[in-house]
Amino acid sequence: MSQKQENLIVVLDVGSAFTRVLAGDLNEGALRYRAHAVVESAGMRKGLIAELGPAARAVKAASDQAERQVRVNIDECLVGVGGPNVIGVNTTAGLNFGTRMREISKDDVTIAVERARGVSLPPDREILHLLTRQFVLDEQPGIHDPVGMVGSRLEVDLHMSTCSGSAQQSVVTCANRAGLEVTDTVFEALAAAEATLTADERELGVCVLDIGAHSTELVVFFEGAVAHTGSIPFGGQHFTNDLAVVLQMPVAQAEQLKLRYGHCVVTAVPQLDEVEIRSSQPHGETRMIRHRSVAEILEPRARELFDMVRRSLRDGGVLGALGAGVVLTGGGAVLPGLLDVTESILHVRARIGQPVQLSRMPPELTHPAYTTLVGMLLYAHRKRVTRTAENNSLRAKLRAIFAASL
Repeated sequence: MSQKQENLIVVLDVGSAFTRVLAGDLNEGALRYRAHAVVESAGMRKGLIAELGPAARAVKAASDQAERQVRVNIDECLVGVGGPNVIGVNTTAGLNFGTRMREISKDDVTIAVERARGVSLPPDREILHLLTRQFVLDEQPGIHDPVGMVGSRLEVDLHMSTCSGSAQQSVVTCANRAGLEVTDTVFEALAAAEATLTADERELGVCVLDIGAHSTELVVFFEGAVAHTGSIPFGGQHFTNDLAVVLQMPVAQAEQLKLRYGHCVVTAVPQLDEVEIRSSQPHGETRMIRHRSVAEILEPRARELFDMVRRSLRDGGVLGALGAGVVLTGGGAVLPGLLDVTESILHVRARIGQPVQLSRMPPELTHPAYTTLVGMLLYAHRKRVTRTAENNSLRAKLRAIFAASL
């Protein structure tokens, strides 16, 4: 195994059902697929890590698989953070410069942002992202970068995406135990948006719903900026559990029934169709049920999910800001009829979000279940490019200062 490759980027998604690793690299400035690995998660409960040992072993297994494919050492990664504990907070703060106008500097912007983030948070909350919604200069809103502009008062509207500090640390500790250093974290719905949204959708207003096994994360963009983030303790596994309880069958069998015959709109299923259910026991009996019976179980859950989504959007003040509609992604997004329920309850158009195609990426990774993973890689790449550009700019300024002093 060769030493670490400098241009390699690795991301880790510790999900309720699966633990996934994706690796890419920069080839002539472009991001290229290198490897991926998927293993069943362990030690998870309700979207959070409950046992570090089994969870770390799953991460190690996925990391080792990816490492064998790229043939270089993998010792650091970016990790995704999600689950039912993510809460978004909007806050505002400003600076007065007196009666005389002056040029706005980067330091002024930093001070304004620091004041805005000074809002009181519960002791266990950690800030995942500080996302600028807009700057207001002398009552002129809609400014994205005020540096170099002239005014007497600067205000900033900030969105803070927060999570449980203990839950975030559990993910980091899990990666560390698997031999990986965590270089950064990203909210999973934000990563999903990175892989699915167009610039027009972000401008017009759009909500991305990342439907996982035990939770659904959401992010709303409006006028090009993040306006709301949140999570709902409800995911695809809840649909499966309902089928298992009502039809009295093992969870694994209920999952297969959902994937094969599931539908979230009762009236879309023919009344006379029947489904054969085989017993999970050897030589067990088979029975026939109405196909509509499956939809009659799934539709109420789907409507409950989107009632909760609607409540989150309303509480965030963005229910009427979805000019480009809703994008559903994640493994739970492909359930037939879910788009119809979305449009029925939220009264906007909806589509399934698939990740953008990277160079050399296998076709199976274009499934909505991999949107967050691909988005995490895109996010890590963008952050690295931005950091490199800033470092180059700083070096250029230092060279100029040094040259002027000669």
